[in-house]
Amino acid sequence: MTKPIVPIRSSTQTFIEIEDIDHDIVLFVDGSAALIIATTAVNFGLLSEKEQESLIFAYAGLLNSLSFPIQMVIRSQHKDISAYMKLLEDQEGKQKNPKLAKSIHSYRGFIQSTVKEKQVLDKKFYLVIPFSSLELGVSAHVLFGSKKRGLPYPKPYIFERALTILTPKKDHMVRLLGRLGLRGEQLTNEQLIKLFFANYNPGAPLPTLDQ
Repeated sequence: MTKPIVPIRSSTQTFIEIEDIDHDIVLFVDGSAALIIATTAVNFGLLSEKEQESLIFAYAGLLNSLSFPIQMVIRSQHKDISAYMKLLEDQEGKQKNPKLAKSIHSYRGFIQSTVKEKQVLDKKFYLVIPFSSLELGVSAHVLFGSKKRGLPYPKPYIFERALTILTPKKDHMVRLLGRLGLRGEQLTNEQLIKLFFANYNPGAPLPTLDQ
């Protein structure tokens, strides 16, 4: 006799190890945490040889000055230029000068053909600074593990401890980025939620968060 098929009722949240996002920090189910810094980038290929050497030297200095681990993440997405194309179309229709209208039309055609022939990607660069659950202090749950799923300490204590340890590391990282001519900013709660939602729900519209 064929056994009845049991429907899968698990949601994506079951497989995501995120417990909470607060204080601009991501809290994981094991008590570890992390903050994420979004950073700008430099087009290395456009720099002169001297500028490239200087940047490489500064980057080596950044890595050598670190006394804690970091994770570098590059997120690539297909660039949505539909709004830009609509803007060009509107400007072409409003243009009274025939020559300018023709120029806009030609430019719009160039952009469309370029997008068809090549993949236009939007790249975002992030630095992740982790906080280990071992940094919470001595706990049987932390040292030996536990079969029960849950945080080793109350959330307020974990967030407070994580902020104490991660904040100076974040400030140090931002200063180092500044020496490279880059700007780094810590992601806020809302930005973190949107980032993880987009990662786990590709193509879905971003949620509207209550203020």
